[in-house]
Amino acid sequence: MMTQKELYQIAKERYAAIGVDTDAAIEKLLKLPISMHCWQGDDVKGFENAGALTGGIQTTGNYPGAARTPEELMQDIDKVFSLIPGKHKVNVHASYGIYEDGKVADRDQIKPEHFKKWVEFAKERGIGLDFNPTYFSHPSAENGTLTNPNEEIRAFWIRHGIACIRISEYFARETGYPCLMNIWIPDGFKDIPADRLGPRARYMDSLDQILGCGYDKELVYVTIESKVFGIGFESYTAGSAEFALSYAMTRGIVPLMDNGHYHPTEVVSDKISALLCFSPKIALHVTRGVRWDSDHVVRYDDETQEMMKEIVRNDALDRVILATDYFDASINRIAAWVIGMRSVQKALLNAMLLPNAKLKELQDSLSFTELMMLQEELKMYPMGDVWNEFCARAGIVGDESWFDAVKDYEKNVLSKR
Repeated sequence: MMTQKELYQIAKERYAAIGVDTDAAIEKLLKLPISMHCWQGDDVKGFENAGALTGGIQTTGNYPGAARTPEELMQDIDKVFSLIPGKHKVNVHASYGIYEDGKVADRDQIKPEHFKKWVEFAKERGIGLDFNPTYFSHPSAENGTLTNPNEEIRAFWIRHGIACIRISEYFARETGYPCLMNIWIPDGFKDIPADRLGPRARYMDSLDQILGCGYDKELVYVTIESKVFGIGFESYTAGSAEFALSYAMTRGIVPLMDNGHYHPTEVVSDKISALLCFSPKIALHVTRGVRWDSDHVVRYDDETQEMMKEIVRNDALDRVILATDYFDASINRIAAWVIGMRSVQKALLNAMLLPNAKLKELQDSLSFTELMMLQEELKMYPMGDVWNEFCARAGIVGDESWFDAVKDYEKNVLSKR
């Protein structure tokens, strides 16, 4: 039986025959961070004791072992990182402030000190942090946040956005890595609205006030994320794709696409190159929508592969900021994190192992028959052996035996919660 190194050598030679350097692909992928969302570990509950989720978000399932405290959540994140090759970032929501005195600050009063423990966590591991204002699951979010016709409530949420920018700056200064701060709101209507323009005009004004607070654009990349609809907001969302993209482009901030936030017939893989024509940087929330934006665990499926192909073949790894975003409470949460993160990495590796210049040449020369043939034959190339070598160089298990560690962790840690 051949060793993993021997299998890799065979794969390396086979890829070299089509002009692909597997060693270069591995080294590139080892240096590529993905921002992993913290909210998979506790079903988006956070540490405010806010109760049930609101704002069109719904987590389904009741698998035992969810994190209940900051310490448990960070312990779980450490376990996940021990099973994923490379060094990554952690994406934190504003509702995950840690209040050591037990006095929870309201959303417009959150300060860097409330996220000190996250910074300590990141610095100890040499990683960066990203951040998200939390415009849901709050009494003042029931009838809209940044679009609210009540000026007092809207001002509250504007202050929240500004507070989040200050925290994002704090993250970047302390960790040494730029912080992406993503704005998404659920504001909309269940049924046909009488006024579509008014809420969008208020949203635009609110965003302008937030960005007008002044911040270091080298430290903080502000992004805006759209959504086609949410539970209870089926007919209209103020932050539609057209609104979010237009706002980002006219204000010089980063557009963010979540591939679960579009009509089911739309695919983000087709949109990436369009945005790259106009924006220096774009951001992605990689998820998996099933029938609706259900935030399923990312898998190594066709759309995940196509998105990563678009990034790699267009030499945009330094222009596209990658993050995951899903929450599944129906399966082991540690495994959900690991499966999703490793799936994104597998899709990136697959894209790096394609003879992209050759494939583009075939398209430009109108050799569509040969292009289709080669695209299909490449699916049978030994990417798995390159993946195993990638994991080995990172000191991580490459095959499915990583799940043994998850089962052991469930038995000795999660089951005791």
